[in-house]
Amino acid sequence: MFRRRLVTDTPNLDQLGDELFAALRDARMVAPLTERFPQLRIEDAYAIQQHLIARRLEAGERIIGKKIGVTSQAVMDMLKVDQPDFGQLTDRMVVNQGESIDMSRLIQPKAEGEIAFVLKRDLTGPGVTASDVLRATEGVMACFEIVDSRIRDWQIRIQDTVADNASCGVFVLGDRLVDPRTLDLYSTGMVLEKNGRVVGTGAGAATMGSPVTAVAWMANTLGQLGMGLKAGEVILSGALSAMVPVAAGDNLRMHLAGIGGASVRFG
Repeated sequence: MFRRRLVTDTPNLDQLGDELFAALRDARMVAPLTERFPQLRIEDAYAIQQHLIARRLEAGERIIGKKIGVTSQAVMDMLKVDQPDFGQLTDRMVVNQGESIDMSRLIQPKAEGEIAFVLKRDLTGPGVTASDVLRATEGVMACFEIVDSRIRDWQIRIQDTVADNASCGVFVLGDRLVDPRTLDLYSTGMVLEKNGRVVGTGAGAATMGSPVTAVAWMANTLGQLGMGLKAGEVILSGALSAMVPVAAGDNLRMHLAGIGGASVRFG
């Protein structure tokens, strides 16, 4: 899938995947990969991610979906890229609505409000359109993604976050599944509160113009790599507003117009 090679003056890419897996397991930070190996390419970073996921599967996890990151123009500009990235979701990333997230399993978490898609049919690119995405979607849900970086102090370039499985942490789904064909996901508005105070607002247009566009992009990008989105998978379509730092004792709520809400607390 991703060509594995040695980058000049770097260790084996699998060794970097092992390093990130150990950092995840031990809830600790590592120095930025691009600080140590500035010639690391995005293709190399995806190979590292693939090895990291393989280690997680060996440890008993299973893939249940995908996530799209770097969907806003502001973040693309910050990371100096012209396209989003993606990571893979496993069953151990799921936190049930109303449960408290144990902060000891995270390192430097930040919360994002998103729209999650639940698929009822496979989606395999190339050639996937927004209409194809809507036909393949069983429903959409409110979602909190708690992103977390194993890279020290969030000092990331695009290669760092890609290698680190797109900075996946955990995620919480809301309690309503809504047919997306009854909604205008472009203008669907979100309000995000932290400890009773509004800290973020946004709309579906923040994710590549529409979260449906973002999911189509992912299906087509994965198709070029011989991968696809599978029926039953959960797809996180990207943040609707800026990341919100969180700490033990925080309570977050979000509401998506026409979709519903989600809540999460940190212990």
